[in-house]
This record gives sequence, C-alpha cells and structure tokens, in this order.
Amino acid sequence: MFFELRQYVVRPGMQEKWVRCMEEEIIPLQVKMGMVVLGSFVGEDDPSVYVWIRRFENEGERKRLYDLVYQSDYWKNEISPKVGTLIDRELIKVQRIVATPHSVIQ
Repeated sequence: MFFELRQYVVRPGMQEKWVRCMEEEIIPLQVKMGMVVLGSFVGEDDPSVYVWIRRFENEGERKRLYDLVYQSDYWKNEISPKVGTLIDRELIKVQRIVATPHSVIQ
C-alpha cells in the first residue's frame, strides 16, 4: 500500500472556488470511481496552499483508477477545463509515500 501526497498552488483569489470544486466535484467523482481519499487541507495562513492525500493498494490499482477517472469523458469535458483556471498545473507536486509501522494512517 502507498499514498499520494499531492500539493497544489491555488491561483490568487481562487481558494474558495478550488475547495468547492474539490469537495463537490473532484473528490466525489474519484471516490465514486473507487479511489480512497484520506483528506484534503488548505494552508492556515497561505491561501495558495492546497494538499490532499489518496491511498492505493498497489501500482496496478492506481493505474486502473487513474484511467477510470482521467480518461472519462466527464473528467475531460467538465472537470479538466476548470482545473487550470483554479490551480497552477505546472507547480503540482506529487510525492508517493509509505506509512511507517506505527502511523495511524494505514
């Protein structure tokens, strides 16, 4: 099992719209398709900070779920066009991480 720690830079003045898009559209879509989203976070003092965490059982599952979500017509036609207006896609950081034995997130 591994996790994706995804870090985004929200465009100025767009944090509220981005969080609404994530919580009302993106996360529900991904959960519906089978992804496990453990949480999403904003910067306490920096409105450009957005971080979220997903969990995958293995690389095969990640690939299958990525294809289901990101190759869907809904993603391509409805979600993807909005994303670039709300976050800077070029600054996305994705770190694959593995929980340590005593981590409460497993």
